[in-house]
Amino acid sequence: MDQNPYKRLAERLDELPNGFPPTEDGVELRLLECLFTPEEAALAAQLRLTKETPAQLAERIGGDPKELRNVLKGMARQRLITFGRAEGGLGYGLMPFAIGIYEMQYDKMDAELAHAFEEYYHQAFGEVVKVRPLIQRVIPIGEAVRNDMEVRPYETASELVNRARAWGVVDCLCRQQKELVGDPCDHPRDVCMVLSEIPGVYDNDPTVRALTREQALATLERAAEAGLIHCTSNSQEGLSVLWYICNCCTCSCGILRAMADLGVANVVARSAFEVDIDADLCTGCELCLDRCQFDALSVDEVARVERLRCVGCGLCVMGCPTDAMVLVRRPAGEIKPTPVTEMDWMKERAASRGLDMGRVL
Repeated sequence: MDQNPYKRLAERLDELPNGFPPTEDGVELRLLECLFTPEEAALAAQLRLTKETPAQLAERIGGDPKELRNVLKGMARQRLITFGRAEGGLGYGLMPFAIGIYEMQYDKMDAELAHAFEEYYHQAFGEVVKVRPLIQRVIPIGEAVRNDMEVRPYETASELVNRARAWGVVDCLCRQQKELVGDPCDHPRDVCMVLSEIPGVYDNDPTVRALTREQALATLERAAEAGLIHCTSNSQEGLSVLWYICNCCTCSCGILRAMADLGVANVVARSAFEVDIDADLCTGCELCLDRCQFDALSVDEVARVERLRCVGCGLCVMGCPTDAMVLVRRPAGEIKPTPVTEMDWMKERAASRGLDMGRVL
């Protein structure tokens, strides 16, 4: 058995449906060294996705429950592992690297971590973002969708905000990372949103700025006006799953920039909608071309959409000065079903990668 705790943790993370593929020069180990102590890495490598109490973990792997609890609590505070209710008390579990551990380090990003991630990104991250079902899906802001249309609660960003009972915002990790490697973008940072079903959960969190529902909806509007694309996890149910709304751009977002940087054509699941253009209202002003980050629009006297490239984000709709654009539902046969639960998503993705989920549950 390899005694390097970082290698053991890297292999464990790659057993998860999300994936954490190795590289030839081992940059994934340097990435983990930026985040975990050797003791923390060794313990995390033995965790499961299913949360276990320190006593249950001690029974399975050995060790003193009190000592395990101290290490686990410290790791949970650093957002390196997940925690929550388990049979027998407070339990702790393994978190994927992405989306998961990495994205939760928004208050710890520094030059060392930024450069390590950039190296890993170009060597291995393409293998993460192209596996189906995809990690994230696009959701438009509700105002872009035709108002006579039935919209399911998980299909728009504003509906997810309205379902939550607590709201918060943090600085975008991706834009921090890109600036630290010398390639910044001009989009706003303070727009990455977290959601919870527990009222007031962010009120005393030193790393999250708590918002009201109205402020959260205003943050969505501000992000859309800045040309940012709303993305969330690729499953329908539960705020334990829909715990974030990323407001993304193709210049900095680790997933969206894979289109240009890594040559992966389809990196996010399309929304259930597509843009429809009223030729009688369109003046051919071309403002929509700058709003579309997927090169789905062209203008030949009036705007035209290449349906296969349109992800249904609605940014062009929000920026059209003549209201010539609106999002309409795609034909039923073109809408890829969104996995209902996080577990459904994990099982589908594990099957795509040929993994045995029993090794990590």
